[in-house]
Amino acid sequence: MKIAMIGTGYVGLVSGVCFSDFGHEVVCLDKDPRKIEMLDQGKVPIFEPGLDALMARNVEAGRLSFTLDLTQAIEGAEAVFIAVGTPTRRGDGHADLSYVMAAAEEIAKAAKGYLVIVTKSTVPVGTNAKVREVVAAANPALDFDVASNPEFLREGAAIDDFMKPDRVVVGVESDRAAKIMAEIYRPLYLRDFPIVTTDLESAEMIKYAANAFLATKITFINEIAALCEKVGADVKAVSRGMGMDGRIGNKFLHAGPGYGGSCFPKDTKALARIGQEHASPISIVETVIKVNEDVKRRMIDKLADLCAGSFNGKRVAVLGVTFKPNTDDMRDAPALTIVPALVGGGAKVSVVDPQGRREGEHLLPGVTWCDDPYTAAKGADLLVILTEWNEFRALDLPRLAGTMAAPRLADLRNVYAAATARAAGFAAYEAIGREGFGA
Repeated sequence: MKIAMIGTGYVGLVSGVCFSDFGHEVVCLDKDPRKIEMLDQGKVPIFEPGLDALMARNVEAGRLSFTLDLTQAIEGAEAVFIAVGTPTRRGDGHADLSYVMAAAEEIAKAAKGYLVIVTKSTVPVGTNAKVREVVAAANPALDFDVASNPEFLREGAAIDDFMKPDRVVVGVESDRAAKIMAEIYRPLYLRDFPIVTTDLESAEMIKYAANAFLATKITFINEIAALCEKVGADVKAVSRGMGMDGRIGNKFLHAGPGYGGSCFPKDTKALARIGQEHASPISIVETVIKVNEDVKRRMIDKLADLCAGSFNGKRVAVLGVTFKPNTDDMRDAPALTIVPALVGGGAKVSVVDPQGRREGEHLLPGVTWCDDPYTAAKGADLLVILTEWNEFRALDLPRLAGTMAAPRLADLRNVYAAATARAAGFAAYEAIGREGFGA
């Protein structure tokens, strides 16, 4: 089956490459000539482990190609996926659907025969109905169906998530569209991965509800961590004990400096806005959004306490600025709140991140980028672990402490234990929801 993928951002490119690995013929389209040129040269414009090799294999097999030409992309295709951005609109929390609607209109004008127009982008409930209206208005004679197929890809593990999903969600309105979507995902069905087929609105809601629930779990454990610090409990033990309950599960119960990334901040705001517009406010989600921002500010206070109340004149080394490991994504990363507070408070900040520098150089002005933690920590008054990259899980802590002007560690991902930091020579240590020392 031929598939066209409109948009070569994170979702579009990963999905297009994986569909081609299923055996489909996939043409990925983007309006950015630089992206298409990079892809034609075998270069991946995003960092996702394993994506470059998988892309190269399918290009070589003739199943995957890239183009700037929409007519070429959709010619002969039975399904066209829209995978363009839906950023949060400034001022009102709405998802910006202008790119989705523009893509739908362009597809309608270029289409010659029946196809299923599939929304892969994360969109509010009711969007696919609007897509149907836009397509029908742009090309009244076109025979088409719309479908909703939200993605559930974790950055850093996207290929595995696509190939071995917890479930695939498909929203359709006709048997014809359902059959085409079933054929697209047939390789997963044959391996007994669940395919949830439902109506358009339910498919749209599933995506928002799932992300909001996961964001709630993260925010809940971060509030529990703050309470643990007050009462002397250890949040890691609390998380472990909670997670063993099958009704709760152990995922997304790791305390830290707040959630970020391309999905949770945007989707929680959009869901809260949907609730407000329909006079059915989702108070839990609204609170999650507020508390997550409070968590980031609490991290700044924690760092200030380690610096005797002031960052002015201090040297601070920050390990990790992407919102999570194994990605170069810095969208809504806690670093974008915490690092500017350090710089604005007068600190000289050195940063290390295995993949974050490309985006971070323009997002975090006023910092010095270093190639390794030991260079960054030399002469520092404070070392901050902000993203738990594997490279930071087995550091030579005595070496780091020995090279610092004042050996103080803020472990905002609970990678190390207080006893380990003390034995390594650190004079002060703070973590999240765990006992520290010094200050």
